[in-house]
Amino acid sequence: MTTTELYRDTGASIDDRVEDLLGRMTLDEKLAQVGSIWLTELVHGDRFDADEVAAKLANGMGHVTRIGASTGLRPVASARLMNAIQRVAVERTRLGIPVMVHEEGVAGYCARDATQFPQAIGLASTWDESLVTEVADVIRRQMRAVGARHSLSPVLDVARDPRWGRVEETYGEDPYLAGRMGTAYVRGLQTDDLREGVIATGKHFLGYALSEGGKNHAPVQLGPRELREVYAEPFAAAIRDAGLASVMNSYASVDGMAPAGSAAILDDLLRGELGFDGVVVADYFAVTLLMTYHAVAADRGEAGARALQAGLDLELPSLDCFGAPLREQIVDGRVPVAALDQAVRRVLRSKLQVGLFEQPYVDEDAAAAVFDTPADRALARRAAAGSIVLLQNRDGLLPLEVSSLHRIAVIGPAADDERLLQGDYHYPAHLEIVYAQERDLGVFEELTPAEGAASISPAGEQYLPADGGAFSPGPHFVTHVTPLEGIRAAAPGSTVTFVKGCEVTGDDKSQIDEAVAAVADADVAVVCVGGRSGLIQSCTVGEARDASDLALTGRQQQLVDAVAATGTPCVVVLLSGRVHAIEAVTQVAGAVVQAWLPGEEGGNAIADVLFGRAEPSGRLPVSMPRTVGQVPVHHGHRRGGGTSQFWGDYTDGPTTPLFAFGHGLSYTTFEYSPLEVVAAGTTSEPIVVRTTITNTGGRPGVEVAQLYVRDEVASVARPEQMLVGFARVPLEAGASATVTFEVDPSRLAFFDDAMNFVTEPGSFTFSIGGSSEAIRSEVIVDLGGPSAPFLQRQVVATAIAISPVVVE
Repeated sequence: MTTTELYRDTGASIDDRVEDLLGRMTLDEKLAQVGSIWLTELVHGDRFDADEVAAKLANGMGHVTRIGASTGLRPVASARLMNAIQRVAVERTRLGIPVMVHEEGVAGYCARDATQFPQAIGLASTWDESLVTEVADVIRRQMRAVGARHSLSPVLDVARDPRWGRVEETYGEDPYLAGRMGTAYVRGLQTDDLREGVIATGKHFLGYALSEGGKNHAPVQLGPRELREVYAEPFAAAIRDAGLASVMNSYASVDGMAPAGSAAILDDLLRGELGFDGVVVADYFAVTLLMTYHAVAADRGEAGARALQAGLDLELPSLDCFGAPLREQIVDGRVPVAALDQAVRRVLRSKLQVGLFEQPYVDEDAAAAVFDTPADRALARRAAAGSIVLLQNRDGLLPLEVSSLHRIAVIGPAADDERLLQGDYHYPAHLEIVYAQERDLGVFEELTPAEGAASISPAGEQYLPADGGAFSPGPHFVTHVTPLEGIRAAAPGSTVTFVKGCEVTGDDKSQIDEAVAAVADADVAVVCVGGRSGLIQSCTVGEARDASDLALTGRQQQLVDAVAATGTPCVVVLLSGRVHAIEAVTQVAGAVVQAWLPGEEGGNAIADVLFGRAEPSGRLPVSMPRTVGQVPVHHGHRRGGGTSQFWGDYTDGPTTPLFAFGHGLSYTTFEYSPLEVVAAGTTSEPIVVRTTITNTGGRPGVEVAQLYVRDEVASVARPEQMLVGFARVPLEAGASATVTFEVDPSRLAFFDDAMNFVTEPGSFTFSIGGSSEAIRSEVIVDLGGPSAPFLQRQVVATAIAISPVVVE
């Protein structure tokens, strides 16, 4: 009688299955599970050769790197190739352990034909948790369809330095907002049952966005209190509220500790204090960087040993330090096998959690059906519209009335370029590192997958076209709608004239006079300016594209000034992942619209807002500086921050931001009733905060009510203002709704002077309004009780209830 191995028994517990499988594994099979291999290394010459792949995967493999972003394969071909690789792992290795495929998904699955949603900073601008969950669900469906089960997103870095190029990938400057948006994303991606989900990866742990000078990978100088209360909090939220299953280390050292090799960060803080029990994956090449960049390891063996023993479980994107160098360390007795076993346990557990052993293959023929469906595009349009922030609307210029506009001038380099709608991790913009990099510089040589890789056609034929054909990663854009196209579709009765005016970068201004002539004859000018997001040197923002100047690049400010000088009403639409300092724009433009990087339906969404078909409901997830010299400028600074003592301002300007965190205008107006607060104590019962909001204008609208708190006197300096709750409140004209917040006492906890996480009794000011500056009502309450101990992993999110007010 044949006995089924315990690890294959679906009726056994996951822990028992893991231990059974681990006990059967050789040292080389274990080492294979803590590494990855590029997808493109598994194709060769003019064909996929299962025998060659079987030789490369003789001991199995933990992950396969980039099923979507390393190729231009369409869904059916991608699924077919993935099944072919998986079949080798499952059917031609001794233990039959499936591989896990990971991909990027910060603003849409990073693959050809996948839906491209607004970049993360735009999603954060919606302040809409349910919307973010819907977006993540689409990413989940599309990744699963081709066999990808592990996403290297969301980015949970708290971003307070707009010079840093990756601010666009984050949910902004506030730990509570970032935590809520990140939690919503994780819920949509992982679902309540990982067997139906995709593993989410919170990154980059920890403090990555606070690098010296805003420079990518640069060291971070940060104390333990700020590190935990601000920068760890979004991770803590996603772990405790959504079961985040994976975390990625940061590249940047924190007070000298390189996270990839720091047990204090990965083991003590992440696993110990925050209670994380999932798999820690390396940011690409981070283990090697312990040797080549941080200089805390002498060679690859030492780097691998240090990372493994610090709590890093899986080396990405390929097996390097965790391969032969680590093997030598273990064989020589310098690294205990138990350390490797712990990492292998976590990797195997993740594979069992998603059900790979039971369902290693996907339905190839069904893959295309879930890619960029009409419903997905409708969601992309709704998300893009919700991400748009109306910064300024002088004299009620917006919304534009279509019937009264005979001639519309659409001006600017971002008006009709689908590439400028994309962020650095959208497909195919991200893949410029492969198909459009400055090859002579060799900067991205190690990031570039192997050349000469085969393609699998939808018909099943295996071939390599002479020109790279379908396998080449780009550029392959899913259909994008530019602002010009969106405006023309929204105003079919108007004459719409387009002049580019200038480029995003460079000194060419040859078309500015032509733009002025077009505007002089128009009823309104819509000027679309911005940046080019990506990773190569021609990009102005994105990963490794940091800046020392926050002004518009090239001749774009000159273009705005020239258009505005005509006297024609001027709307400026800013399409950029950079948080620009745009005071010069606001001084000359009638209306200013922040559209970020809105993705494939960006043009339609912009037109929807400009013409009043969608109400502007976006709110800033960051503070917008007046000048780069203010950086960092953000809300929530500790007491005594935010101003220059003792006169308050700089000698040459204000210390306040140009636009505050949470700012965003509407086409209607709202009133708040005085706050009602039912205070409890410092230990258990929630503090109940209530207000009634009324739409006092003549149009429907959405108010984003933001609840803040200030601890008036504490044992250490506390933030001047902390966001502790928010609610999107849709209201018809004249309608009212009561919003109730239940703030758990744990939400007020902090690390005291002895680094104990506690709440202290005393006076607290609760305030509410439409931004961190536009406070409508506040109440001071006294919370009694003892100083109460908590753990950060026990903090409870604020509960929200919205009740329409019924007028009899």
